[in-house]
Amino acid sequence: MSRWCVTNHRSPAPPLLILAVLSALLLIQPSIAWRPWPHHRNNATELELGGSKKYEGSSEFVKLRYHMGPVLTANITVHIIWYGTWPKAQKRIIREFINSISATSAQSPSVSGWWKTVQLYTDQTGSNISRTVRLGEEKNDRLLSHGKKLTRLSVQSVIKAAVTAKTKPLPISPKSGLYLLLTADDVYVQDFCQNVCGFHYFTYPSIVGYTLPYAWIGNSGKFCPGVCAYPFAVPDYIPGLKPMKSPNGNVGIDGMISVIAHEISELASNPLINAWYAGQDPVFPVEIADLCEGIYGTGGGGSYTGQMLNDRDGATYNMHGIRRRFLVQWVWNHVVNYCTGPNALD
Repeated sequence: MSRWCVTNHRSPAPPLLILAVLSALLLIQPSIAWRPWPHHRNNATELELGGSKKYEGSSEFVKLRYHMGPVLTANITVHIIWYGTWPKAQKRIIREFINSISATSAQSPSVSGWWKTVQLYTDQTGSNISRTVRLGEEKNDRLLSHGKKLTRLSVQSVIKAAVTAKTKPLPISPKSGLYLLLTADDVYVQDFCQNVCGFHYFTYPSIVGYTLPYAWIGNSGKFCPGVCAYPFAVPDYIPGLKPMKSPNGNVGIDGMISVIAHEISELASNPLINAWYAGQDPVFPVEIADLCEGIYGTGGGGSYTGQMLNDRDGATYNMHGIRRRFLVQWVWNHVVNYCTGPNALD
């Protein structure tokens, strides 16, 4: 895997190097946000917990280690690429979630309280992940520059187009910037809905010109809400299971919020796939959010989400943002060795 590196120029790479990198891209899988529903390919559990179930207290089974790579200790700026057509109301929900990560004034349990667990992770100097997460510049790709069907390779090409655009390119911040490619509900990305709702990795200098931590997250509102927007939608093959009411009135976007949180927490703690993860193989890392997939409250694990909160209108959530409520999965706390969240009852 590449170490932390920054390319300050865009000189073309030798043809053999390009072929080698492209071959590697076809073999290496980005770190993936698998969803924890009954049909879930439970790679984290099988790899780390053996025959045990992944409950919030499975401390003795998890071997999360630090592998000496960088974490994001500088103030974090999240740059968004809106790929496809995005209604203003949908953008507003996502922006408010990101702005809530550092909003200490929000009512408890809060999104900023959730981020405090992520902040516990340090680099080899002992510096913690930054408490500050800001919404940065945004780029609209309404005309679908790379089509309505994206591959893993073309995801990086979309990012390249955004950071090299002739007008208002996204800033290039390798050590403090996170780049979110968010695809609209009519855009399909390779492996979307086949247990994958998002993934994170880093861009290759030979493709983008820089090494930039990025994540892709899809809007599942039309394609597969029962897979990626659970529990606000349920799979067709589970008869009698009723979906919960989403806190912001949009099943696809409320489902995206937890995946965005999943990816941001892992980008901060493992941006180049050589920092915090469990397992021996960095090609298939089990990261701080993977270990808590599907856990949103006390008692969560297996197919049970844990104890959550209900609003007066019946909507389900587990934490407050600045002006909205959100349902966000917990992350692994390596200090106490179990999944934690701000809405914990113990």
